[in-house]
Amino acid sequence: MISNLFEIILHLDKYLLAAVRQFSTMTYALLFLVIFLETGLVVTPFLPGDSLLFAAGALSASGAFNVWALLLVVFLAAVLGDTANYHIGKYFGPKVFRKKSSIFFNKEYLTRAQEFYKKHGKKTIVLARFIPIIRTFAPFVAGIGRMSYPLFLAYNVIGGAIWCILFTMGGFFFGNIPWVKERFGVLVLVIIFVSFKKIRSLIVRKKKRSAKRKVL
Repeated sequence: MISNLFEIILHLDKYLLAAVRQFSTMTYALLFLVIFLETGLVVTPFLPGDSLLFAAGALSASGAFNVWALLLVVFLAAVLGDTANYHIGKYFGPKVFRKKSSIFFNKEYLTRAQEFYKKHGKKTIVLARFIPIIRTFAPFVAGIGRMSYPLFLAYNVIGGAIWCILFTMGGFFFGNIPWVKERFGVLVLVIIFVSFKKIRSLIVRKKKRSAKRKVL
């Protein structure tokens, strides 16, 4: 029984329908646990994230979940997971950097997340939601860097909401279309990239206009 439950947790995206049949409404708790652990602990980046949200959304379209309850559960898990990860990084991060990789911890992932954070700054907390591995380590790195918690929380909530809505509702509307199912993660990344480019260009234009007004 315990080994079966452990297997389901590790691959909940694949066993989600079986979990619903076996655990009924308790599956919401399983979803919360997996999303919380995947985002909240640097030792569990191997747990399903994007695929789990997409699969849960697809099943909610057939009535296995209430889609609004599902969105609330996964959103809370995502935000609370990142929050826990931030605080763990803040208080224990410097010690972790001195550790070598082990069976439970891969220092290469941490270094990769740190480089990503240096390149993209605060918006890493939003962008990282859509990149497995980086998603798990980004809040930890933000905690190590002593990023202001209110600022981190704002980005955390925004990123968590976008991530949960896109993947869950993507599964809800398109989960039974094979072509979309296979490429949904890539499509989302393209959408995010284009959106950020547009936002960035608007900010640059606004700064140029402001600079011209100051000159005049």
